[in-house]
Amino acid sequence: MKNLKLKAARASFDMSQQELADRVGVSRQTINAIEKGDYNPTINLCIAICKALNKTLDEIFWDSSTP
Repeated sequence: MKNLKLKAARASFDMSQQELADRVGVSRQTINAIEKGDYNPTINLCIAICKALNKTLDEIFWDSSTP
């Protein structure tokens, strides 16, 4: 499932995938794969992404459509 919340949060900071990747210590391809839903990040990477975007885990990674 695509992570549009991550893409929107990143865009709200006018941050490129490369800039986010640099901040959290991964490749741009990793950020791209997370946004496309092709990669499930570790909890540590999720936390780093949330800190970089000033968001909570729920705001970026929780899918409220799943019971």
